[in-house]
Amino acid sequence: MAIMNPYNYSKPKTFIATEPLKAVKPIENSRANPKNDKMDQYLENRIISAKPEELTLMLYEGLVKFIKKAQINLDTKNIEQVNYNVMRAQAIVDELRNTLNMEIPLSESMDSMYEYLSYKLVMANVDKNPLTFDEALIVAEDFRETWKEAFGLK
Repeated sequence: MAIMNPYNYSKPKTFIATEPLKAVKPIENSRANPKNDKMDQYLENRIISAKPEELTLMLYEGLVKFIKKAQINLDTKNIEQVNYNVMRAQAIVDELRNTLNMEIPLSESMDSMYEYLSYKLVMANVDKNPLTFDEALIVAEDFRETWKEAFGLK
């Protein structure tokens, strides 16, 4: 049975780094670093050469990464970085929602789950409650693992 990809990749992407997004950098990484330039180029090449399903997986991986970073920063009481990482996670959820192809019935269910995840991220950021971050992380990890399994990705 073939899995139908519920995303519409022909829409413009709002998450791919643009000049305004590059201007917002984490505080500790604000200095220029040639190593970061090489990493940015590697990531850009990886994105350009990726299949649509791999792009979605990259978004899920980024979502999980930013939630975990927010949790780490919450533990160290770095509230500014908690906010920064939650906002990055929310931007990924917004991108996933914006690219859903609503002509596919599965997309309506996914949109509702993304709305729930977005709500959890907002509440986690407002309340700074570790349990709410855990709930959001579980949902994000479930999305990632289901996607990997559905499309046979690593």
